Amino acid sequence: MKTSTQRFSALLLAAAALTSVMGCASTATQESTGQYMDDTAITAKVKSAIFNDASLKSAEINVETFKGVVQLSGFVNSAADIQHAAQLVQGISGVRSVRNDMRLK
Repeated sequence: MKTSTQRFSALLLAAAALTSVMGCASTATQESTGQYMDDTAITAKVKSAIFNDASLKSAEINVETFKGVVQLSGFVNSAADIQHAAQLVQGISGVRSVRNDMRLK
């Protein structure tokens, strides 16, 4: 009887420990602090590159980054500007891919 109680207690303790560790795992919609900082740096680089590009400087482009995937949204003057912005961003260090949701004015 005492052995089965000890086994049950050990099993219960292991299950509780496993549950608490699972709560610390990152999900697809959450970032670690390091990843958040990396994404912030990538966003800053992208915004700087767009601002310093003569053809895109006056465009209304919004930039968001999540786990290295950069999303561009907003309005530009031409289809060529849409392609140019995507190519410009793709060449930036740390960018895994570009999601281009920009529209023409």
